[in-house]
Amino acid sequence: MSTDAGAAAHAGTAVNAERRAAVVAGVLFLVTEVAAIAGAALYRPLLGGGPGADNRALIGALCELVLVAAVAGTGVTLFPVVKRWGEGLALGYLCARLLEAAVILLGIVAVLALTTVRREAAQPGATAADAALVAVHDWTFLVGPNIILGLNTALLAWLMYRSRLVPRPIAVLGLVGGPLICASAAAVMFGLYAQLSVPGSLAALPVFAWEVALAVRLIVRGFGRTRGSD
Repeated sequence: MSTDAGAAAHAGTAVNAERRAAVVAGVLFLVTEVAAIAGAALYRPLLGGGPGADNRALIGALCELVLVAAVAGTGVTLFPVVKRWGEGLALGYLCARLLEAAVILLGIVAVLALTTVRREAAQPGATAADAALVAVHDWTFLVGPNIILGLNTALLAWLMYRSRLVPRPIAVLGLVGGPLICASAAAVMFGLYAQLSVPGSLAALPVFAWEVALAVRLIVRGFGRTRGSD
């Protein structure tokens, strides 16, 4: 009986840990959406050359530092849960999520450096440095929250689809959205349209819907295994 009781206690502890992981991951996914939108909105005037945008850009950079922590946090939190359905894929997701955070961080540094250049605009070479930093940010914005995001979205969505830890319609959103946002990023790279455009925004919608739907599911219901999971 003591063995059975110990096993039951261990199982209960594992379930509680998994439930906490689901809530933490869900909250972090919502934080990524809020921080990304707030950061981009706050420092966009600086990138466009608008006057007096420095303070807003600094607040935007702080928002994106929160974004970096949340992006890395989702990978770290979900890895122990999803690795049981494919450790290699789960490790790939974790690495891609950390890489996305690193690229976003590079973009933040470019924005912070741009605020310094704008304050010293009268110095020789300031205009060229200004343009270079804007370009660095724009490329990090394309590579990190688009190409790498698309990759880690597809990896996590496949793991969720395979394990049935969330309903399959939610996983399908990620399976569609990940490749779609990667394809859109490639189109932007080759100049077919701008990243901040109607086509670019439409291509990003499935990933946005996937992350929000996944977050709400994890917070409200946690992970759920349905019949027929692998």
